[in-house]
Amino acid sequence: MRKLILTELHDAADEHELIAFLTRRSFLYSIGALALAGCGAGGDSPLAAQQPAQPEQPEQPVQAALPGQQIQPAQAAQPDQPAKPEVQAAAAPAFVHPGLLHTETDFARMRANLDAEPWKSTWNLLKANSHTSLTYTARPQAVIYRGDDGVHAQNYGLLFTDAAAAYQCALRWKISGTDAYANKAIEIMNAWAAVLTAISGDTNGYLAAGLQGYQMANAAEIMRSYSGWAPADFARFQTMMRKVFYSLNHDFLIRHNGTEITHYWANWDLCNMSSMLAIGVLCDDQTIVDEAVSYFKGHAGNGASSQATYYLHPGYLGQWQETGRDQGHNTLGIALMGAFCEMAWNQGLDLYGWDNNRFLAGAEYVAKCNLIESGTAYYSVPYVTYDNVDNVNQTVLATGGQGTGRPCWALVVNHYVNRKGLAAPYSKKFADLINPEGGGGNYGPNSGGYDQLGFGSLTCARPPIAAGAPPSGLTGYLNAGKVELSWWGSAYATSYTVKRATVSGGPYTVIQSGITDLLTFTDAGVVSGNQYYVVTAITAAGETAASNQVTVAAGTTLHTWLKCDETGGTIAADASGKGHPGTLVGGGSWVAGRKANALGLNGTSGYLQLPNDLMLMVGDFTVSTWVYWDASKNWARIFDFGSGTSHFMFLTPRASNGLARFGISVNGSNGALVLDSNAALPVAQWVHVAVTLSGRVATLYVNGVAVNSMSTMFLAPFRLGSSDRNFIGRSQYDADPYFNGRIDDFRIYHGALSASEVAALAAGG
Repeated sequence: MRKLILTELHDAADEHELIAFLTRRSFLYSIGALALAGCGAGGDSPLAAQQPAQPEQPEQPVQAALPGQQIQPAQAAQPDQPAKPEVQAAAAPAFVHPGLLHTETDFARMRANLDAEPWKSTWNLLKANSHTSLTYTARPQAVIYRGDDGVHAQNYGLLFTDAAAAYQCALRWKISGTDAYANKAIEIMNAWAAVLTAISGDTNGYLAAGLQGYQMANAAEIMRSYSGWAPADFARFQTMMRKVFYSLNHDFLIRHNGTEITHYWANWDLCNMSSMLAIGVLCDDQTIVDEAVSYFKGHAGNGASSQATYYLHPGYLGQWQETGRDQGHNTLGIALMGAFCEMAWNQGLDLYGWDNNRFLAGAEYVAKCNLIESGTAYYSVPYVTYDNVDNVNQTVLATGGQGTGRPCWALVVNHYVNRKGLAAPYSKKFADLINPEGGGGNYGPNSGGYDQLGFGSLTCARPPIAAGAPPSGLTGYLNAGKVELSWWGSAYATSYTVKRATVSGGPYTVIQSGITDLLTFTDAGVVSGNQYYVVTAITAAGETAASNQVTVAAGTTLHTWLKCDETGGTIAADASGKGHPGTLVGGGSWVAGRKANALGLNGTSGYLQLPNDLMLMVGDFTVSTWVYWDASKNWARIFDFGSGTSHFMFLTPRASNGLARFGISVNGSNGALVLDSNAALPVAQWVHVAVTLSGRVATLYVNGVAVNSMSTMFLAPFRLGSSDRNFIGRSQYDADPYFNGRIDDFRIYHGALSASEVAALAAGG
């Protein structure tokens, strides 16, 4: 039986919370080996008496291990997440050095602006910080303990304070040129490289490996060009980073401590991803860099781009994954992903812009919900329910720690606004509020403790861009029968104008002007058919060029129509004219259907593969088809569209509760929104089944009759993102049975058909 333990901790907003723990499982990573430490219980042990103040606690896990359960080898990845091969050192590519959070160009800009704001004030904060004192003494340890293993006192504060000192001294040398600070930074890093062999404790040790891993790597990256750092000492430091830190980062990201992929909060992934990326650059290892970047772009873990920015509300307010937890952790996510994106940027990788600036959407949401709008009232933001394997079922935005002022906003603003010319109004407001940004050892509302390096208003500040970019990233989807548009704004815009045409390329007609905030517009005055939209910005210099054009299919129009009347071959033609044919795979064939032929599936290997990104532009929708089920098995699929077991939408004739079910998720099976019928689909007879979505109203029909409806279906097909596993007759889960029977007249519509229109299809119309 799992044992619950309550432990009190300080969160990132310096508030107290009690978190339920299932029995802790400790771990010990030594150089080249993994051993197990004992199990323990109770609250967090105090650090050694000489240790400085505790940092903000970014995370506290809910363990899923049973007493006595062994940590599995690194190769034993989640079933749906194949284990990656052990990373080997690659031949040194042409990395930029220094090239993590700062480049030589950045340092030149800092030096050139020390008499101007905000560089001057932040420089003075850095100089006054006790961690840059030349009398600072490192306190290296052979083993770092974070979390209560029931045996050892936690001492990870010694590591995070020394990491802050190494980084701050490195900054002070690089900007001032005073070698004494270089020597102090080297002294600290050499001391740790000489003795540190392991990070231990309970599962919280992964946090130390991630947070302090990327911080120590950044200090070393600054110092690598210093002639006073002996090559042998630098090589020893690199070895420590690989064997002690990277080994933990890698193991956590492929195994998640043996838990289901949605168990750990985003910050656990993000700190380990950041450490991995930083170590890859520090060690000139492209394989490690690629591992981190691939995780960011497409993994199911909560630190990946699409999972961390969990849900995009209109106007690109991106609900962050920890929003329903508390705002101390929520803001830490911005600090960690910002650092990750900046380190990648300095190596020529634009992850800031990945998935239409998805990180900026998250940053704007988190900034807005932590800013005072008037008096003591915070800005309101939209919110949708978040759930995961632990059934957290968070239905409202958490106010714990609201207003937390982490030093992360200067980085966000100076990239998106001053590099790219985009608008980031809430991030900018927050950056101005906490300017100048401090770092570890600077106490106050703008310090953020030791969970991030800080000083962004010195290191990231850059002069304003000369002119803002035109509006960009325009998207549009059908929502409750209306066209809902969102776009990215221009740095110096005062308002925006939306234009529409019925022909691609125009001429366009102005349908709304004077839009300021949010950058979204809902067009209710459209008729059926393709509509074409652009947006322009109004600035002091006049109207900007137009944004990209977006096409939205309004009304109810065919998206895909597979008649399945083929008599041979492997292609199911798309009669809609939209170019979405299906391809037979495995044991599929063309057999007698309701009127002509149908798709016949053998229940063991046959299915129809539809094109990639099939539902990428679909909001409101209808899926309609006829099915003849030969053999009833739970979890067979009529269709299942998505990219794996994290992002999918499906229809099964019988779920485990004995009812037909439609479901959709962007967070695995535990976060799925489901709509059940009142019975399983019958076998050995033709049945018409359809599902529709209009706004948030989903309806399931059987033989033309609505059998159930719900008004809280906030996930539409386009939210699945890019998809390459779009199946008829097969599940995203390989263990589920294939469909055994026939499927005929498979249709997808843009827009939700009415009840009478569905009834007409079921009647054979």
